[in-house]
Amino acid sequence: MLAGVSTKKSAQKNWYLVYTKPRKEEVAADNLIRQGYEVFLPKLRETKQGNRRLKEKLVPLFSRYLFINLDCAVDQWAPIRSTIGVVMIVRFGSMPLAVPEDLVNMLKAEVSKDGCIVIPEKKYTQGQPVRIISGVLQGYEAIFSAPNGSDRVIVLLNIIGQQSRVTVPSTFVEAIA
Repeated sequence: MLAGVSTKKSAQKNWYLVYTKPRKEEVAADNLIRQGYEVFLPKLRETKQGNRRLKEKLVPLFSRYLFINLDCAVDQWAPIRSTIGVVMIVRFGSMPLAVPEDLVNMLKAEVSKDGCIVIPEKKYTQGQPVRIISGVLQGYEAIFSAPNGSDRVIVLLNIIGQQSRVTVPSTFVEAIA
């Protein structure tokens, strides 16, 4: 969900944050777009270990938040609060909090063709110490050996005094500082 088209044009538009109900970001965005508001809901492709295999799904980059482009002088704010999925517009005191346009533009520039924000791939060097942060081997320290495809890596894990080659998703590994 990148943006809905607003019929109202003005030079006074700013981006604001909308706080949504839990896991209702998509519902809120759809309903706001249907009302004619311009909305930006950045998403991230997330891979998680399921029962027997990896599961991939799209999740909001900022849980429970989406961006809306409004003109304080022209746009109606009242319908936003009663939109299904919306809790409120984020405010600082009594005034809605404007988000820097540069931030929204930067996020939009990182959106790929499938509508997801592309997070730069982690780069490791051979022999670099890493920690496994997810999955069955969570908490173990290993040595990075090599990449194995686009989303997996090979690490050397010290098990029972012997180094074993183990392949894990790259998202399960972080560098040890």
